Amino acid sequence: MADIVVNGQPRDLTGVPPHTNVLDFLRGCGLTGAKEGCAEGECGACAVLVVRPAADGSPAAEWTAINSCLAPAAALDGQEVVTAEGLGRPDALHPVQRELATRGGSQCGYCTPGFVCSMGAEYYRADRVPAGDGDRYHGANGFDLHAIGGNLCRCTGYRPIKDAAFALGLPAPDDVMAQRRGTAAPVAVATDLRGFVRPAGLTEALHLLRERPEVVVVAGSTDWGVDVNLRGRRAELVVAVDRLPELRGFSVTDTEVRVGAALTLTELDRRLAGRLPLVSEMIAQFASRLIRNCATLGGNLGTGSPIGDAAPALLALDASVVLASADGTRTVPLSEFFTGYRTSQRRPDELITDVVVPRPVSGLTAFHKVAKRAFDDISSVAAGYALDVVDGVVRRARIGLGGVAATPIRALATEAALEGRPWTAETVDAAAATLAAEGTPISDQRASAAYRSAMLGQSLRKLFAEVAP
Repeated sequence: MADIVVNGQPRDLTGVPPHTNVLDFLRGCGLTGAKEGCAEGECGACAVLVVRPAADGSPAAEWTAINSCLAPAAALDGQEVVTAEGLGRPDALHPVQRELATRGGSQCGYCTPGFVCSMGAEYYRADRVPAGDGDRYHGANGFDLHAIGGNLCRCTGYRPIKDAAFALGLPAPDDVMAQRRGTAAPVAVATDLRGFVRPAGLTEALHLLRERPEVVVVAGSTDWGVDVNLRGRRAELVVAVDRLPELRGFSVTDTEVRVGAALTLTELDRRLAGRLPLVSEMIAQFASRLIRNCATLGGNLGTGSPIGDAAPALLALDASVVLASADGTRTVPLSEFFTGYRTSQRRPDELITDVVVPRPVSGLTAFHKVAKRAFDDISSVAAGYALDVVDGVVRRARIGLGGVAATPIRALATEAALEGRPWTAETVDAAAATLAAEGTPISDQRASAAYRSAMLGQSLRKLFAEVAP
């Protein structure tokens, strides 16, 4: 029997179709607080809380907010979920609900349950402590406003919601959900439901891919979930690899950083702890926390999207991917991995198991993302920079680009225009003209080809302006 614990009560998953998402499953159970707004993970009206292992790798558990419209219900077999209804009751509001109500943070109420769950995850963040006066994005109570960066409100306005967030105290000692963090999160159980399989280990997964090369592999389902919702995509068999232990490793040595392909971006950022500043800068601009709590490097690279944010940063860092099949493993430089629009060297019977970044990394790194919104948006252009400047001369340059060709690319001509030359405004201006001509940008709904080219050149000038004496 497969089941999921929702608000403390087990719910049977047996017979649930593999394309049913958590949101539709919950609403079918009569829990209608979570709503479908965009069906693609941009509005947060569907947010719910799940118990996950602590993102920093410690033995504790933590409450994590996710987009229930994207996650397959079957993927939460054996897991614990709390919805807005489970946080509090009309006669006993949760502190988050009480502050939103008191400070006028809800009007039509459509988005409110999603805000409640995202705010609830931040309310229970174990290392949230009072932090002086705070700033624009951080309250004196330690609340990080980016926690609700993936939640949209169309009628209330964000000031009262922000007021409610910054008014929250710390959980009471007898708070049951706070106490839940002290014990381990439920393990991911092997699952075999109709059309949905969670293998027990990597070997089983790889043999399954060999036998059924047509399967759809999902980790966070932040890409596949959109196809299911908006394009009506269906698969005969979905294989979940997000909790395979072999894909969740993390190690740092003097020569490399090795990241499991199924670590979420939130987990990766927490464990890196600033050791790869370029990756941390990229993650901070990658969609919203709701998405980052599920999205993985393996998934972002595996889709082969030319506008994925991870590839430009990792190309600049000379990263490689490790591919595994039933026959063994092979390592492919990321600069050779992409072969065409949404195609790569990965065979249908292979999985990305690790992403490897060589150390030491360059001393000057940056990630520039040009989009219509500062956060939670798709790139029009993205650029990752990794330069070694010694005694005023560019000794080595690596630049990764996204959004300007059918695949993510290295800006090889610009790298050559920089290497061996003085790090001066004159050198940068000349190289910026070269960078503006890299790739084959097109015009679409996000930007024109001319705009993309102009932004490339300006990006390099911006880098120089930010670091020049």
